[in-house]
Amino acid sequence: MYMKGTTVKMDASDMVVRGFTYVLVSAMTLIALVPFVLIIASSFSSEEAIRMTGFTIWPKEFSTYAYELLFRSPRQIAGAYVLTISMTLVGTAAGLFVIAMTGYALQRKDFPYRNGITFFIYFSSLFSVGLIPFYMTMTQIYHLKDNYLAILLPLMMNPWLIILMKNFAKAVPNEITESGKIDGAGDFTVFIKLILPMLKPALATIGLFIAIGYWNEWYYSSLFLSSNVEFRPLQYQLYRVINQVAALKNSVAGSVVTLTNIPSETLKMATAVLATGPIILVYPFVQKYFVSGIAIGAVKG
Repeated sequence: MYMKGTTVKMDASDMVVRGFTYVLVSAMTLIALVPFVLIIASSFSSEEAIRMTGFTIWPKEFSTYAYELLFRSPRQIAGAYVLTISMTLVGTAAGLFVIAMTGYALQRKDFPYRNGITFFIYFSSLFSVGLIPFYMTMTQIYHLKDNYLAILLPLMMNPWLIILMKNFAKAVPNEITESGKIDGAGDFTVFIKLILPMLKPALATIGLFIAIGYWNEWYYSSLFLSSNVEFRPLQYQLYRVINQVAALKNSVAGSVVTLTNIPSETLKMATAVLATGPIILVYPFVQKYFVSGIAIGAVKG
């Protein structure tokens, strides 16, 4: 292969290799798409068809009953979506800002306490205080029972993400910080105007991790949100619907109702579609930053 101007000529072996690569990547893409197609098709199948023939990549006995059951309380689903999206946006933005500042400060050689703080962060990633002390701290000391801050705050900081951001920040030349200080800029101004623009791959990578954590959150909701709150995060709301249907099928009333009228497997697939759809649509826009960010973090570790 050689390049003359802007024209690239390939010999037969290069064309064979490139063709094989395209075929291989296309095949892997199709294999990755099959589970999503299977989930969507199964969510639009009837429960009886799933029970009799299993899961297929094309809906059998087309039915929207699972979605009708989920949207039987549309206000709850809409409120869950709004709450989850709001918490994801606010938590991701705040978490990125705090983690970026922390990671940048810990890689600065002129920061006197960086080794001790780094050890403390790393130690907290290995050992947990346990559920009971954590629950008592959030409810008895911070008084965050039935408060959305009990979900927002714990997911905002993650020791592993701080260490990852620190490794990213090491790639930024120290001369940039020094040049900003020579021009009279303070540390915060240097960080905002000079450092953050150079951390875009890191911000996209870590932001995706934080956003997925908020989007998939249900555990803290089950701990700190009771029936007193009107709206719950999407994952926890869908989890409650599945449990309610399962309880109905196992109850005495459920034995009276025809079991084929109560979706179980199709309901799980419908909840998966509602839960994963938005995040799948967002991922392509940050994919290029995500791949380059992972590569930088791996090399600079």
